[in-house]
Amino acid sequence: MGLPNVGKSTLFNALVASGAAEVGNYPFCTVEPNVGRAPVPDPALHEVARLAGSRKVVPSVLEVVDIAGLVAGASKGEGLGNRFLGHVREVDALLHLVRCFEDDQVAHASGAVDPLHDIGLIETELMLADLESLERQRESAIKRARGGDKEAKVRLGAIEPALALLESGSPARAPDLPDENAKREFSALNLLSAKPVLYVSNVDEASATTGNAMSHAVADHAAAAGAEQVVISAAIEAEIALLEDPTEKNEFLEALGLEAPGLDRVIHAGHRLLGLIRFLTATETEARAWPIGEGSTAVEAAGRIHTDFARGFICAETIAADELIALGGEQAARSAGRMRQEGRSYVVRDGDVMLFRFNV
Repeated sequence: MGLPNVGKSTLFNALVASGAAEVGNYPFCTVEPNVGRAPVPDPALHEVARLAGSRKVVPSVLEVVDIAGLVAGASKGEGLGNRFLGHVREVDALLHLVRCFEDDQVAHASGAVDPLHDIGLIETELMLADLESLERQRESAIKRARGGDKEAKVRLGAIEPALALLESGSPARAPDLPDENAKREFSALNLLSAKPVLYVSNVDEASATTGNAMSHAVADHAAAAGAEQVVISAAIEAEIALLEDPTEKNEFLEALGLEAPGLDRVIHAGHRLLGLIRFLTATETEARAWPIGEGSTAVEAAGRIHTDFARGFICAETIAADELIALGGEQAARSAGRMRQEGRSYVVRDGDVMLFRFNV
């Protein structure tokens, strides 16, 4: 998301073009969002696939939604207004693209390029929409709580701290909630300003490697908010995404002084933002990266593949991908005694290669 003319569509096209991702059949530049799937770059997965002789490689993916630009007054229906905010409400996290480049050929919604002003404009609209929603819900909850409704009292325990934050001019990301019940109620409120955010500073091509004064200001804002920031040049990323030959792509990156596409950093940061890790499976048929919530157990990972795997779980034969690659494959890892048998409660680590034993 972002203001009009900050490079959202350029970034979106680059994200979903990488790896020939599927793109939803939505008209571009309309009131409807564009939806695509961005594969998570994973060199370890491809190396594990090579060692296993896998005929197919399936990376983890992020579903990316490109929504129309927000304008001042959106919370009151200006621009796409409620439709825009409705699209924001449906997602799990926000990639907030901020314009950090000057270009006389590209108009700016506010007349001048000022990334911190732009961030404040959008965050204010999200907070105003939340404030209006919570005020209505508080009135209803107070009436029900006076009538002895226990659920309404719990709901008030979530609404009041969130309202206090919003009324003080802060997003409702970290309210002081009294207990677990209030935390569950808070999650159910699905507030716009409570969604985790990644700031993406879109700079000119000359600033792609080092950033510029504007992106540095965004970095400071992100750090103060406890968020991450990634610097990219959407124009460069669009060019890189069109290069199919790996050698040609590497030569292009080297000429620009870049170690890897900025999109890789955006996607990995998005993965972290969602609290995701991935475990790998590999057979001759297919090698796949499975996204799963950080802190998930082996039996939950098994269920991610198939409910029967979880229902009849016996154990998970496990090894870190880096170790498997260093040893030269599964057979060598078994010969070296490095494959571990883990039980149901084992907490999966990012990059674990897992083989599930089960019986139903």
